[in-house]
Amino acid sequence: MYFFLSNLSFVDICSTSTTIPKMLVNIQTQSKAITYIGCIIQMCFFLIFGELGKFLLAVMAYDRFVAICHPLHYTAIMTPQLCGLLVLVCWILSVLHALLQSLMVLRLSFCTNFKIPHFFCELNQVVQLAYSDTFLNDVVMYFTVLLLASIALAGVLFSYSKIVSSICAISSDQGSYKAFSTCAPYLSVVSLL
Repeated sequence: MYFFLSNLSFVDICSTSTTIPKMLVNIQTQSKAITYIGCIIQMCFFLIFGELGKFLLAVMAYDRFVAICHPLHYTAIMTPQLCGLLVLVCWILSVLHALLQSLMVLRLSFCTNFKIPHFFCELNQVVQLAYSDTFLNDVVMYFTVLLLASIALAGVLFSYSKIVSSICAISSDQGSYKAFSTCAPYLSVVSLL
């Protein structure tokens, strides 16, 4: 659990680091613009860390599911290799999604003096500023976001439905408290996010 929490903390630090430096530069220089290349790079990294956070929450829910529903097999199931593999898969999916969205934006036509009057580039805003047809971008953007978010949400809901049913089946109050206390750090992280 703490391996996944440390990864999630790293992702949160990186996520804020994609926008805060540009905001500080804008405050210092009194400029409120970001270049096209800077926008694409910022958008790509923000998408990577945004999706990665969702996937890590789903993986953490699976980890808690195994810890509560299969406590005697936990160390055999959640080996360090599997934990590393799960985090690697989360990274790969996040990077592929960010690359897809960034490449879809790169195919659009913009005016030659393209500057966004903000410190943060949101994918939807950038697509709306394009002069070319954005229908394909809109379809890909909404489809992939819906697909990836529903996969992560389904993983979390499935894991926690099984956890709640397992906790309800425990007859002793002390056993229920112990099972619930193993979920407390994760539930606090989810509520904060």
